[in-house]
Amino acid sequence: MELAGNTEPTILEMRGITKEFPGVKALDDVTLTVKAGEIHAICGENGAGKSTLMKVLSGVYPYGSYTGDIIYGGAEVRFSNIRQSESAGIVIIHQELALIPLLSITENIFLGNEPTKRGVIDWVAAKSMARELLARVGLSDDPDTLIKDIGVGKQQLVEIAKALHKSVKLLILDEPTAALNESDSQHLLDLLRGLKGRGITSIMISHKLNEIEAISDEITIIRDGRTIETLNVRDDGVDEDRIIRGMVGRTLDNRFPERNPHIGEIFFEVRNWNVQHPLAADRMVVKNSSFTVRRGEVVGFAGLMGAGRTELAMSIFGRSYGNFLSGTLIKDGKEIRVRNVGEAIENGIAYVSEDRKALGLNLLDDIKRSIVSAKLSKISKADVVDEVAEYQVSEKYRKSLRIKTPTVYEGVNKLSGGNQQKVVLAKWMFTDPDILILDEPTRGIDVGAKTEIYAIIRELAAQGKGVIMISSELPELLGVSDRIYTIFEGAITSEISADRADPETLMKSMTSTEKKAPKL
Repeated sequence: MELAGNTEPTILEMRGITKEFPGVKALDDVTLTVKAGEIHAICGENGAGKSTLMKVLSGVYPYGSYTGDIIYGGAEVRFSNIRQSESAGIVIIHQELALIPLLSITENIFLGNEPTKRGVIDWVAAKSMARELLARVGLSDDPDTLIKDIGVGKQQLVEIAKALHKSVKLLILDEPTAALNESDSQHLLDLLRGLKGRGITSIMISHKLNEIEAISDEITIIRDGRTIETLNVRDDGVDEDRIIRGMVGRTLDNRFPERNPHIGEIFFEVRNWNVQHPLAADRMVVKNSSFTVRRGEVVGFAGLMGAGRTELAMSIFGRSYGNFLSGTLIKDGKEIRVRNVGEAIENGIAYVSEDRKALGLNLLDDIKRSIVSAKLSKISKADVVDEVAEYQVSEKYRKSLRIKTPTVYEGVNKLSGGNQQKVVLAKWMFTDPDILILDEPTRGIDVGAKTEIYAIIRELAAQGKGVIMISSELPELLGVSDRIYTIFEGAITSEISADRADPETLMKSMTSTEKKAPKL
């Protein structure tokens, strides 16, 4: 299919798309043109309208709830629901995967579209087709395996297998690598290249600019709900700095804010910490781990997915994960008892979870209630919440963290992922912690918002607090941390001063059980 005036085939045009929510114009006259058989990236800051645009395209927001035209395959389409868009060959894979954990891979792939024989589901045929689909995406797992028993990277591939079963022509992926480690991310990108070779068009939303630069043919940048520009990666000589300039309207000269740290004495220690898996008694998720934090210091934790970083952090935060076996917490030279989350908060420990939707927020709450929820006593009188104080506190954080919302009375479920993360961060900053544990704090956040969060981390350290930061992005750890610990299979394997560390050194310690002496 070829449109008049175009020398290359075009599969999709979105013209003048405008979408409004109460008090917010999420999309304002957006245009998007995607050529057939290409990988087209959409970039923009959190809240720019990227996901909203794709929900319009896929029928999640039905025709009539927006204005503008969608031309697909040479004809105007008006989808009323997602089933109609899938019938046309458009399949969207959301950032929060739509898989049922307690069903098998086969059951998830064919859910609602099971093969039948004489009116009965033909499970033999379903499993056979599932094996073929899994092979196409590079998975060798048994189709009877439950979704809960495979990692996030494999779950992404199961979603793509589902899309292939639906005869996908245009595949939309919203932050597909946000929760993946480096090897899983690379496998997924290689798969997208393979799909391109079969003529399947992909639209990819991502904040990982290095991946966007490496895999995309064209990039459309959206800012504040409007199309800014579309770049041809090869012809326009696109690099990360060029993408950032389009996204934020300026050049970010230094993504990691400069500071002169004033690191004080050790005031927090974890000694000989041991934690057992909550379901498997013979599996240790944290093994005899010890580390220290100094006042005004940012301490990074590096490790591959499943290494035990989150398990260590959650077990310290009021034994929130696993079966605690032994270990000691020392704060300001005294042993502290932290047997539950309430005691952790009272002892000045806060934890920003890597999973903001499941563990960081109540998605039924509004912003103001979410921000004050971790320590209501600060704004209560005689056990009654002072609503004026609640509003003042939440409004202060809305402004200081630049949470994109017209009012703090807005539900957190209506915010973009990055703005939800800012609400979680505000919630724990409100408790005024001495130790703030940040678990993947910039996951799914655009580069501009990342810089803002890095500045917040630096400011917290400048106030004399101790910050523990877990991240899967090694450049981020190297740019923000003063000292870095590495973890492998539940054990701390090295301690390295950030100014003497590099990605290769960290990776060696992240993949070896051999404990190395501190490199300070």
